[in-house]
Amino acid sequence: MKPYDFDQVINRRGFGSVKWDLYGSDVLPLWVADMDFPVFDEIQRALQERISHPFFGYHKTDPDIYDVIRDWLQQHHDWKVNQEDILLLPGVVSGFNWVASALCTANSGIAFHTPVYFPFYDVGKNHNIPQKEIPLIYTRNGYEIDFDLFEEKIRDGISVFLLCNPHNPVGRVFRKEELERIGEICLKHHVRICSDEIHSDIVFSGSKHIPIASLSPELAKSVVTLMAPSKTFNIPGLQFSFAICENKELRQELESARKGLLEHPTVLAEVATKAAYQYGGRWLTELLRYLEGNRDFLSDFLSKNIPEIKTNKPEGTYLAWLDCESLELQQSSYTFFLEKAGVALNDGKRFGNMAPQFVRLNFACPYSMLSEALEKMVDALNKHR
Repeated sequence: MKPYDFDQVINRRGFGSVKWDLYGSDVLPLWVADMDFPVFDEIQRALQERISHPFFGYHKTDPDIYDVIRDWLQQHHDWKVNQEDILLLPGVVSGFNWVASALCTANSGIAFHTPVYFPFYDVGKNHNIPQKEIPLIYTRNGYEIDFDLFEEKIRDGISVFLLCNPHNPVGRVFRKEELERIGEICLKHHVRICSDEIHSDIVFSGSKHIPIASLSPELAKSVVTLMAPSKTFNIPGLQFSFAICENKELRQELESARKGLLEHPTVLAEVATKAAYQYGGRWLTELLRYLEGNRDFLSDFLSKNIPEIKTNKPEGTYLAWLDCESLELQQSSYTFFLEKAGVALNDGKRFGNMAPQFVRLNFACPYSMLSEALEKMVDALNKHR
């Protein structure tokens, strides 16, 4: 079998892509978490076969979808779950909003580590519940958890801790002992965990993703895990995700809260997901090899050409978190690289007030595209100095 071609550059402008059509044709976008790799053939064939049948009425869920999800979790994460534990959803963001709205009150809300994926910050406002931000410790070796601060923050007035693992944007894949400590503290204070593990399949050599719910039967009863094929197989526009909840009473509470509000995924989302999990193992292996090469190239390039930008190689996700404070720019680093280099990155301020001079860079693109963007950034800085 021939290898997949991740070097192929395909024009995405003019097809409604948020990533490519938000900015002008003179801007190279390396921002939103959307890979610039086409889906593999089996996904396209499955969708085309379904589309050839000219009816798209209300459909019942294909029971096989539960089996392919269960098989994927067993094979890739050593996690055995039952069919009844799986709840199908249209998206992870709607998923953690759903969990918060179902389990929190006006007096007992949510907590999460910062910096973090920006929709986390909206949950409290969306549901009129309290929220507490718990800063991660930023060190020269990356981000770590201050467990004393963590326990202090969740001890009172918190019903749900929103965990992001692998962490977006800092790229941490939390170690087993870290997850065990999080679980221990949450159980001690009767705080449930909603774990956003959407990037769980994008983990590089030297790290291993561990679903926090898989650590113990006791912890499993207190965790709702959110996963999706969208980041792994680049199908976010189809909107398919799922929750794993091994506590029957909690599951019933969540199911009751979704009625009339949170629909199941569409038929095409289901078809694509089934093909992805059935046939995507080899594709993922080759993808991870390519992404790791891009990650290492990015790190080496910055070290040699823009050493003022500090970054740690992400252990997971295809997102690099770049500290640009030492560039001493007169404007935000996001604005500078957009206006002077023609490279669109994510503005660090969106991930929390503690990160005004950070940017997030998506390196899930052909090597030539990544190289071009970095050269444009160097040229802009050279002209600025």
